[in-house]
Amino acid sequence: MTHKEYSQGTDNVLADPGFDDAEELPAKTLLAVKLNELIDKRGLSQTESARLTDMTQPKVPQIRRYKLRNISLERLMQALMSLDQHVEAVVRPARRPHGAAIKVTA
Repeated sequence: MTHKEYSQGTDNVLADPGFDDAEELPAKTLLAVKLNELIDKRGLSQTESARLTDMTQPKVPQIRRYKLRNISLERLMQALMSLDQHVEAVVRPARRPHGAAIKVTA
């Protein structure tokens, strides 16, 4: 029987495989979920969604499929505001050393 070596992972499963935006990807995903819910609830087409959120039309299907690597947190927040949502960012000290994080609640 052979013995395999494994590397120690981190607390962030997105950082382990090497995603560049691993710290902000969970926040971007939650914002995209909310944006997609609003688009569905309003029955907006891709063209209508792009016009209302002031996005280029190719960005809308990216968000709809959660392909968020080329879409900033700021852009997602602006799109939500365009759909009459209140978006709030709160900055406070981390509770433990090196515990800084981006967190979104929707």
